[in-house]
Amino acid sequence: MSEVFSFRLSEDFVNKYNEVPAPFGFSDAGSNSLGEVTFIRTYSRMKEDGTKERWHEVCRRVIEGMYSVQKNHAKDNRLPWNDNKAQKSAQEAFQRMFELKWTPPGRGLWAFGTPMTMEKRNSASLQNCAMVSTRDIDRNDPGALFAWVMDALMLGIGVGFDTLGKDKQMSIYAPTEPAIVYEIPDTREGWVESVRYLINSYLRQNQPIQEFTYDLIRPLGAPIKGFGGVASGPAPLIELHTRIRNVIGSRAGQEFDSRAIVDIVNLIGTCVVSGNVRRSATLALGAPEDEGFINLKNPEVFPERNSYDPEKPGWAWMSNNSISATVGTKYEDYVDLIADNGEPGFIWLDVAREYGRLKDAPDYKDSRIMGFNPCAEQPLESYELCTLVEVHLNRHESKEDFLRTLKFAYLYGKTVTLMPTHWPQTNGIMQRNRRIGTSLTGIASFADTSGLPALREWMDEGYTKIRHYDHKYSEWLCVRESVRVTTVKPSGSVSLLSGATPGVHWGPGGEFYLRAIRFGNTDPMMYLFKAAGYKIEDDVVSANTSVVYFPVASGHKRSEKQVSLFEKIGLAATAQKYWSDNGVSVTLSFDKEEETKFIAPALNMYEGQLKAVSFLPMGNKTYLQQPYTEITREEYNSYVGTIGKIDWSAIYDGKDNLDAESEKYCSTDACEIKLY
Repeated sequence: MSEVFSFRLSEDFVNKYNEVPAPFGFSDAGSNSLGEVTFIRTYSRMKEDGTKERWHEVCRRVIEGMYSVQKNHAKDNRLPWNDNKAQKSAQEAFQRMFELKWTPPGRGLWAFGTPMTMEKRNSASLQNCAMVSTRDIDRNDPGALFAWVMDALMLGIGVGFDTLGKDKQMSIYAPTEPAIVYEIPDTREGWVESVRYLINSYLRQNQPIQEFTYDLIRPLGAPIKGFGGVASGPAPLIELHTRIRNVIGSRAGQEFDSRAIVDIVNLIGTCVVSGNVRRSATLALGAPEDEGFINLKNPEVFPERNSYDPEKPGWAWMSNNSISATVGTKYEDYVDLIADNGEPGFIWLDVAREYGRLKDAPDYKDSRIMGFNPCAEQPLESYELCTLVEVHLNRHESKEDFLRTLKFAYLYGKTVTLMPTHWPQTNGIMQRNRRIGTSLTGIASFADTSGLPALREWMDEGYTKIRHYDHKYSEWLCVRESVRVTTVKPSGSVSLLSGATPGVHWGPGGEFYLRAIRFGNTDPMMYLFKAAGYKIEDDVVSANTSVVYFPVASGHKRSEKQVSLFEKIGLAATAQKYWSDNGVSVTLSFDKEEETKFIAPALNMYEGQLKAVSFLPMGNKTYLQQPYTEITREEYNSYVGTIGKIDWSAIYDGKDNLDAESEKYCSTDACEIKLY
């Protein structure tokens, strides 16, 4: 892979890490690490010789990619570049990443430094999420906006969208004979174009019937180069075309309303995830007075879109739905809905457009934003993407060490903004804003152990330090300073690597718990889990799948069940005030029986102190094979000595391996939805 890098770390330096154990977090009763299990299955790429990357190799790939992009930018623009200075900086960036003091987001761990990003110089695969406003629908080519959504989703980019396109008062038409046929090429672009043509046939007057041939699309199971994995065959696309014809085409003569907008995006999303276990990829933002939108997840009003019948499945699950609230919204009207399924969430665009951090005076730098990404940590303009990076509070023993790490985390985010996407309209916005989101994870456990005063101090001084770095490095790179620089992403898989509580949330398991993880029965790791003596069960839901139970001593004193709704929303408001000038991704889990009555009072107390919030009812039910089961210290100790230490070399060095899954869309367990 050396040909894709213009910058290389010193071999002598990298070789020092060849035999250093990776410091993954969440050690279990067998002295094995959940962090390493997560790394192997999610981020360790298959190499050309059939072996899998070890942690130091991923760190090398990311750092060499990062500094190569900087060097290419300097050389392309005839700016100063000093290899010796860059080498010193890159080595410290590598060291702090290896120690899990900072990491790229999951998509960056998986894709940065690969030919996909380095040769094509396309940052799309590094971006987590996006937003598009349907206010921008072009009457002459209405399908183009939805094609952009599909293109982004197929690249693993989650998309937030709104329903403002309904205000254009467009109609749905019935296409007429003669039919025209589009032969779909075997490319992502071909799939996207087919959807654009089909939507245009219903949203433009006097259009011919749109038909397709699928013969060129590679069959099920064929390998996919670049992004990895295997092809799904044409079946998901055929199903999408059929559903658009049935759902949208059946409404000829009706208004193109918010329901139709959300239906199209949801149907596209179901095609992209195509029946696998994936994470929710879209967020729909509607008006509070739009009763049709509010009821989109009500099976009594819209039974077809909310169906869980495997023979005729619905599509409502494909978006998290929020309303565009303002300070003063009557939250009591939505409590029953929230108690039922956690939705709607609330997004305060008025606050987001006026403020960066809530500690600071209004600056109106985000006056053009139209919504948020699906995890609701990044306010975005239409067609804008979010560039994220993560700092792990739990890996820092001093504030000075933390402030030093911020330099390299920030620099990763800024470097990604130097790379364009393949969308001109997106590049125009991203290169103007240079928006990045330097995120913190492990916030809740830090607050529990070090206290809120220390947390506020670290956040406040950290924000000032990042603004200092942005001024300094923007001048060096000769680019604009970033409109926003900090955020709190939900975290999930990445926080597992270091053993941190996820983002601003308390962990689900508490101090001791059993973590249930599902593996395919043919996964090479299953042989090692069985040999090591782990408790393993057949999955009660999915065929050819097993559940492995990992007894974990987390070091975290409290679980989310032991923290009140008010404390959770209060911590999120602290992060919005002292750290994040973008947003804070917070899902407020609540006891359905005991805390539903507090939802409206909590929102009334904290409106104006947050930019977005969502909810998740916990209830009091116990499910079979649930992801986290709290156990006592004694129960944990009972597993010690019964589970063996695993030697992972057979996985890293073996020839019969599965490639990494990569991280899709929002990285939070709360977004993960199991299909039928």
